[in-house]
Amino acid sequence: MVTLDQVRTRSAQAISGLIPVVQEAAKRLVDRSYGRGVPIVITQGLRTIAEQDALYAQGRTRPGAIVTNARGGFSNHNYGVALDFALLLPDGRSVSWDMTRDGNGNGQADWMEVVEEAKRLGFSWGGDWISFKDYSHLEMTFGLTTAQYRSGRRPTQAQLDAAMEMIRRGEDAPMTEAEKQAFAALQQQVEEQAQLIQSLLVQKEAPAWAKPTIDKLVRLGYLSDPIGNHSFMRMAVVLDRAGLFGK
Repeated sequence: MVTLDQVRTRSAQAISGLIPVVQEAAKRLVDRSYGRGVPIVITQGLRTIAEQDALYAQGRTRPGAIVTNARGGFSNHNYGVALDFALLLPDGRSVSWDMTRDGNGNGQADWMEVVEEAKRLGFSWGGDWISFKDYSHLEMTFGLTTAQYRSGRRPTQAQLDAAMEMIRRGEDAPMTEAEKQAFAALQQQVEEQAQLIQSLLVQKEAPAWAKPTIDKLVRLGYLSDPIGNHSFMRMAVVLDRAGLFGK
């Protein structure tokens, strides 16, 4: 299971290009989603005009499926006020756009839990659009259209202040009991795995039957070196085959 620091690191670069208020909202969205047992990654933030034009060409003049109807300058991504997200899977590397996934087992789709937190922080969701729905898209436009952004208009300080106040209200909203339990269970699982692995490190080389599992633990950051005693390696292989460490 990934730690909060690992989740934050995965999204840091995409968040960095957003305007400061949206950056803050995005960081809090990552944290609050994790607190509900739903790790996410921000896959896209600021997109240059050239990048937008290249994306628009996909499915039209370039190979691939059509993924946007917006040319360069016609997307809120071009102004640092929009982002895309995906679910981060337990291996800490793979991502999912499965809107039905219930990874925290609480009976609610993880995707919609993220959307709920995003709206609480002031984002609007592309899944609510009338046409060409974009389910991974979140934006905070401050009431401005892309035409106004293209003309040079930008949010006023009063609009930025109001957005920040909404972010604070959304962040300060207390966790529900279910959210608290999910966060506690997640943290406990991470700590137990780390303690187990670190306490049993003694052997310098893994045998062939354990090597794939030990190599996976090194890749996931649970081990700094591929070592462990026989009992540890046997337990790790059993847990790996049970799917605890992901695919």
